[in-house]
Amino acid sequence: MNPSRIDRARVTHEIGATIRLALPLIAAQLAAIGTNVVDAVLAGHFSAHVLGAVAVGTSIWALAIVSGIGMMMAVPPSVSQLDGAGRRNEVGAVFRQALWLAVGMGGLLWYGVRHAAPLISVIGVAPGLHHDVGEFLRAISWGAPALTCYFTLRGLSEGLSMTRPSMYFSLGGLALLAPLGYVLMFGKFGLEPQGARGCGIATALVLWLEMLAFAWYVARHRNYRGLGLGERFDPPRLKRIGELVWIGLPMAVTLLAEGGLFVAVALVISTLGENVVASHQVALNIASFFFMIPLGLAMAITVRVGNAVGRGDARGVRYAGFCGIGLTLGTQLISAGLMLSLPHVIASLYTRDAGVIALAVQLIVLAGLFQFSDGIQVASNGALRGLKDTRVPMAITLFAYWGVGMPVGWWLAFREGLGARGMWMGLIAGLSMAALLLFVRFWRSSGRLLAKSGPLPVSQSLTPNT
Repeated sequence: MNPSRIDRARVTHEIGATIRLALPLIAAQLAAIGTNVVDAVLAGHFSAHVLGAVAVGTSIWALAIVSGIGMMMAVPPSVSQLDGAGRRNEVGAVFRQALWLAVGMGGLLWYGVRHAAPLISVIGVAPGLHHDVGEFLRAISWGAPALTCYFTLRGLSEGLSMTRPSMYFSLGGLALLAPLGYVLMFGKFGLEPQGARGCGIATALVLWLEMLAFAWYVARHRNYRGLGLGERFDPPRLKRIGELVWIGLPMAVTLLAEGGLFVAVALVISTLGENVVASHQVALNIASFFFMIPLGLAMAITVRVGNAVGRGDARGVRYAGFCGIGLTLGTQLISAGLMLSLPHVIASLYTRDAGVIALAVQLIVLAGLFQFSDGIQVASNGALRGLKDTRVPMAITLFAYWGVGMPVGWWLAFREGLGARGMWMGLIAGLSMAALLLFVRFWRSSGRLLAKSGPLPVSQSLTPNT
């Protein structure tokens, strides 16, 4: 946008609307992180063996989660564009086909998680953990269909600019998980102790309860009336499902590429010794916690951009995207400031081991340095999702993470002898490359839309994926 032509009132309105959408989404994402904390605390109090099994199982389950979430992220921009265009009567048809996709994806994930034994061997899990990891995965796999259907309901609600339900049900699920996990893992009320398997059962049950509660809310609340969500039964329509897959599959691959990078970095660092692994875990935990803020903002940016597209407001697309990115940079300034100014205080919250703290402080500083690039890349990706532009961003992230980040990190860690610090410098390189390319992509794509005349098409991807 030309600074001399910026409408200050519109900027203020856009920032306010984005914040209102984002705050509940940030809370929902923090609740999702909280479930991992609950599982780890309960497992740790049961035994070190169960903690190890749950940690490994959770890492594998995370791959299923990002695959399911990525695919169902096709729903918010599809709904928000229709809502912005005043075509709410068409939302029901999209939603019903999205549910078919969710059921199919949930079935695939159920099967994949239950048969993940080869992956357990490949990542070098200690043989003594294999049985309990398998028990955990077989139990939690039953939650996969609920997970994908839940995110379809979330996508519907968020696409309609209603983000508070996501917060309500995520926090509700977190509140249920602790007592339910305790009862099943430790064997209370006459039940046999289930250990790792009990943890998996508890998580699967909570996912089903969250999904059913959300479905009841959508069926009963007045805000969803007039959408025709359940007015008739629609069989699977391959063309409409294919359109959703066309948008969602690249996002699933993108999330897997990013998640896979951090898993690979952890595996590489695991060869450097226990203290190094512990330091890495401390820094990664902090970075993951703060990442939930720009991630929630990115989800809100997707909805705001999609709404502008639906209205045929090309200038609004730019305002929504750039105001959202600017707002994200503001939040990242705060997180970076905390990490750079208080690394020792933060590390000391996790451990009293002086050796672990010393290295963790260095890694937390590096995490502080990549806050800005991490914020720009996730916010720009969110803006591009609002345009249904997902395939080129997928290629960009694959190149940035695996073509730049991983090779640079490995070279610095082992060729230059920097160890864990080198791998984290590789993360900075990869995230910075992704931030640059994705920001430029949105700048050019939104600029091309602004140059066009006439209403923007809603029924298809609005930005050429070339």
